[in-house]
Amino acid sequence: MLFGEAPIQFADPIGLGVNVSLALAVFAEFFCSIFLIIGIATRLSTIPLIITMLVAAFIVHAADPFVRKELPLLYTSIYIVIATAGAGKFSVDYWISKKLR
Repeated sequence: MLFGEAPIQFADPIGLGVNVSLALAVFAEFFCSIFLIIGIATRLSTIPLIITMLVAAFIVHAADPFVRKELPLLYTSIYIVIATAGAGKFSVDYWISKKLR
């Protein structure tokens, strides 16, 4: 895959291939984050984000010190809280559920 002059250097942490790993990471970190911000399918959107952060913490940074794992683990805990608590009052999910009642 090319972006500009140099090829993209992306890790293949779980053996799916570089292009698939990149596509999954982009999907999780861009699209699922947008869904989370807007409040569309909030609990479902946190699942790819949690998986991505766990892969970053425990596979990509496995040999690194804890300080490198700390931020992905913090994001994981925040996503778990959001998945448990739900979208909230100012989300599209809440608006849709209110319209369906």
